[in-house]
Amino acid sequence: MDLCLGTQILPTHSAACSSIPTAPGSKVIGIVLLQLVVYIPVLALGIPLNAIAFWVFCCKLKRWTETKVYMINLIVADSFLLFTLPFLLYFTKYKHPIDQLCLAIQNIYFINMPMSIFIITLIAIDRYIAIKFPLKAMILRSPLKSASVCGFLWLMLIIYCYWYPSHGSNWEGCCFRRQSIQPRYFSIFYSICGYFIPLGIVIFCSVQVIRCLKKKMATGPHETKLFQRAVHIVSVNLCVFAVCFSPFHISLLLRYAVEVAGAHSLLPGITTYIKISVCLANCNCCLDAFCYYFAANEFPEFSSMLPKCIVMRSKKNQSEESGPPVETVMT
Repeated sequence: MDLCLGTQILPTHSAACSSIPTAPGSKVIGIVLLQLVVYIPVLALGIPLNAIAFWVFCCKLKRWTETKVYMINLIVADSFLLFTLPFLLYFTKYKHPIDQLCLAIQNIYFINMPMSIFIITLIAIDRYIAIKFPLKAMILRSPLKSASVCGFLWLMLIIYCYWYPSHGSNWEGCCFRRQSIQPRYFSIFYSICGYFIPLGIVIFCSVQVIRCLKKKMATGPHETKLFQRAVHIVSVNLCVFAVCFSPFHISLLLRYAVEVAGAHSLLPGITTYIKISVCLANCNCCLDAFCYYFAANEFPEFSSMLPKCIVMRSKKNQSEESGPPVETVMT
């Protein structure tokens, strides 16, 4: 049995699954302890930070921009992912049958992780267009277009999530688990299209934005600090994205390679690696809070919500640097 992430499972009435707690092995106990150590801080920080971010973007920041649209969608995706974490912890420790509750939690989980990845990719593309092609950006970028793209992604993921199980008659097992050891061709599609292509886009856009900003640094010494901060934000966002999601999607490819090779003795180790990498991937819904803060700086109303000492210090720095804002890079 292993944690089945990145695919869906048909409802079954397998006798192996029961809502009655079973005596977990040492590996299961270790995974549960790891999840407790990771998910309790993530929930303790992620829930209030996402709630505050949602309140700020929806209630306090009046002006609608592309940034605001993407941030609200990212907050929604992260919040739903946070909602599933206690259930994920429970389903790891106990063999829960695949009932309506299980399917609902699986659908929410499998929709919102790729949605977070796609939204972060859209933010990188939007940032690249705004910095690299400022004139074309006036035509290509708008809050309505951003909302339409996000709505399309939500619709496609929801439709796919509910459509795919009808083609999975060969799957069986407990909630978030499966018993089959046949190669999952879907893992290749899920990893490549759902992460590695977006990762390539994010890397390309981030590198281009950083190169463009570094060129601008040389044109005005007073702008150096401002652009250096923007470069730092872009770099940190890229690193967080790659560090959080790469191990999990690499583990899916490893799982597929082991299944194709028939090296079933390696499956327990790969399964443990998948469960550990999932913990790291789910941390992203908490780390995105830093992205919310930098994005909120684009809005003048946000300064009125900060302590006066921070606002005065920010105004002092701006007067010293006397450089134009690079708001499109602060998302």
